[in-house]
Amino acid sequence: MTTSDIIIIGSGPGGYRAAAYAAANGLTVTIFEEGHVGGTCLNCGCIPTKTLCRNAEIVETLKKADTFGLDALSYQLNFQRVTARKNQVVETLRSGVETLLSAPGITLVREKAHFIDSKTVAAGDETYTAQHIIIATGSQSKMLPVPGIDKPIVMTSTELLDIQEVPQRLCIVGAGVIGMEFASIFSSLGSEVTVVEFLKECLPALDSDVAKRLRQTLSKRGVNFLMQSGVKEVTDTGVVYDRKGKEGAVEADVVLIATGRAPRIDGLDLEKAGVEVGRGGIITDEHLRTNIPGIYAIGDVNGRMMLAHAATFQGLHVINNILGKEDNIRLDLIPAAIFTLPEAGCVGMTEEQCKSSCMAYTCRKGYYRANGKALAMDETEGFVKLMADGEGRIIGCHLFGAHAADLVQEVSSLMALGATTDQLRDIVHIHPTLSEILQEMVM
Repeated sequence: MTTSDIIIIGSGPGGYRAAAYAAANGLTVTIFEEGHVGGTCLNCGCIPTKTLCRNAEIVETLKKADTFGLDALSYQLNFQRVTARKNQVVETLRSGVETLLSAPGITLVREKAHFIDSKTVAAGDETYTAQHIIIATGSQSKMLPVPGIDKPIVMTSTELLDIQEVPQRLCIVGAGVIGMEFASIFSSLGSEVTVVEFLKECLPALDSDVAKRLRQTLSKRGVNFLMQSGVKEVTDTGVVYDRKGKEGAVEADVVLIATGRAPRIDGLDLEKAGVEVGRGGIITDEHLRTNIPGIYAIGDVNGRMMLAHAATFQGLHVINNILGKEDNIRLDLIPAAIFTLPEAGCVGMTEEQCKSSCMAYTCRKGYYRANGKALAMDETEGFVKLMADGEGRIIGCHLFGAHAADLVQEVSSLMALGATTDQLRDIVHIHPTLSEILQEMVM
């Protein structure tokens, strides 16, 4: 039996960053991975998707080249080179993770691990034990329980990222982050895109005003949205849906199922360790501890916040607890971005949440069309909402527009420090920048 200080099951952003941090602080780590290191984010999620987002962004820029004085510009999309670039980016970053996990103090075991008891796991023909075990196995795509879901035209995001040609007609089921990003990407690359969504509005985590305006912007670019529509069946030629009691059909060459992700716990034998699992995933407290002392769950597998950076900082927080170190990591304050064209971003409370809580609050709104840098960039589509409590403390920001992810990060930093709108007003901002939108809102 092999003994180490910490066992980590899974080498995604939560797992490999926790392993590196633990080893750097003198702990020995055994980390298990049955697939490629880097997890979903690196191999079939964030990184390849954002690589395609960049291609889509360039295509959209070329489409309006005449705005910048480039007349009669023509181009031809070579999708094989697009996918080759995507694969190269992934391979480069994966190699970096491999190097990280070869550091002294870390043992990478390329096997699927499962529990024997609360202190022991098995992988292959070997057993391993540690006082602390971190479960970081990530998530997998949820599939709809409808007839025809196993048809050849049905794909998850993983398969769509490996597609060899741009589909002429793409039907996306689900208008969450994954669905909206792929709708934006493939619409830019030339697909006829239809999004079928059961809810009234897309991106439920976003403020509804921001989500609505973003959807309208994508609609102007040619994405067709069928909101409040439930999929009844997948056929050989597309999707049959019900919309307010009326049946309709979408013809498609590819159907992307983007109805969310489920924690990956199959085969872990959690019951042998006594670990409790709820509807959303492995149950943890605010310090990511499960009901079994010494066992933690970080990242998508606990269902608390399915984002790569959330997994990373949950892992760092766990290692700090094991080391007895205090930290200032705010796991209740996680910014997020949606890399559509234009981008969207959010952190903290929406206006709907402020209203439902019956709290005193103020809501300020800002528009890209009034910003000098946005006009110079020809990126005037954008809208910002900033929420503050009765004492002026910033409690939320939701927006869409160019570089929304960067803008929401500034607000997130301010919120982490308990900043007020008056303090934001008095911070000198570079001119001309998009960040001046935030300052102008509180002037």
